[in-house]
Amino acid sequence: MATRKVTLSLDEAAWSFAEQAAARAGMSPSAWISKAARREAVRTGCGPVPDVTAQAAADAAEMAAAEEAMRAAG
Repeated sequence: MATRKVTLSLDEAAWSFAEQAAARAGMSPSAWISKAARREAVRTGCGPVPDVTAQAAADAAEMAAAEEAMRAAG
């Protein structure tokens, strides 16, 4: 998975909790915070933005295949 370097500000308690939880999980605090953010986003109904260009291309390909099948069937 691609990563992006960002700067965050956390209160001391949040950073301490993140460090402890990350250590228990055997991961870096950065990886743990990334996983926690992703989990919270999904929990609250956020998700990745769909790739509408790829979906449109898939829809067009499916439509062309269906039209070809109809032509072949007569």
